[in-house]
Amino acid sequence: MSDKPVRINNFDNIRIILVNTSHPGNIGATARAMKNMGLSKLTLVDPEDFPSSVATGRAVAAVDILESAIVTSTLEEAIVNSGLVIGASARSRRLPWPLLSPPQCAVKVADESHNNEVALVFGREDSGLTNEELQLCHFHVHIPADESYSSLNLAAAVMVVSYEVRMELLRRQQRVAEGDHDVASARGAAEDVVVSGLDWDVPRATGQQMESFYSHLEQAMIDLNFHDPENPRLLMMRMRRLFGRIRPDQMEISILRGLLSHIDMLNERAERGISVEQQRKERKSASLEKSTAPARDE
Repeated sequence: MSDKPVRINNFDNIRIILVNTSHPGNIGATARAMKNMGLSKLTLVDPEDFPSSVATGRAVAAVDILESAIVTSTLEEAIVNSGLVIGASARSRRLPWPLLSPPQCAVKVADESHNNEVALVFGREDSGLTNEELQLCHFHVHIPADESYSSLNLAAAVMVVSYEVRMELLRRQQRVAEGDHDVASARGAAEDVVVSGLDWDVPRATGQQMESFYSHLEQAMIDLNFHDPENPRLLMMRMRRLFGRIRPDQMEISILRGLLSHIDMLNERAERGISVEQQRKERKSASLEKSTAPARDE
């Protein structure tokens, strides 16, 4: 067997996202932590001070990560191509969300980053991520720091999670090097899905596809008088949690969007006075005409 190490290139599919960072030094320190752990993709959402000489100074040899960093106005823009989004959360929320420990997070990332971009999202230094931003995440990750002083520096939090991810990927890389090419068998006991990202036939829906779906779903429910936007309660939050837990792929989202579009059409025709029964008869008649029409010569 060759002594040359076998590399699993999942590292290139992992993106660190910092939201509304106030101190540029934390951006530089995060870049340094990323480079220590073999990560290179950084996105900054509405940073208060960037570019900055302070960030450059703190980055030391990781200035290249700052130079290639993407800056966006919103988290929605930042996760547009991400198939898995995990947000760091230090607080319990009004509506519980699927919560991972750092080792569990690492398993998810290792599974999904094989064929999807994975985003690890970290919030503001003083208040973290908002409830609205956390709703954009499929999972939350919580670092169980000591209760007497549980607040971690931003770069330290990035380092903790990135370290766990790196160790999980290196464990799998080692197993491949030893001849075990079923890297899915290297999953830890924390894994709770039957089929991993390695086995799936269609890529997971991206952040942009999911946001378009949620907008379509909400409007369809409003049109059906099922959802009152003036008194929304937790309906859309629960729908986001549901589909975030299911993690539909791109084909499944396409099917769901097609179903919603058909509901839109039926609703629009009903508003014009065409009953559901009449619509059913029209579809049956059109289908019959199509099946009995003579075949055309090509």
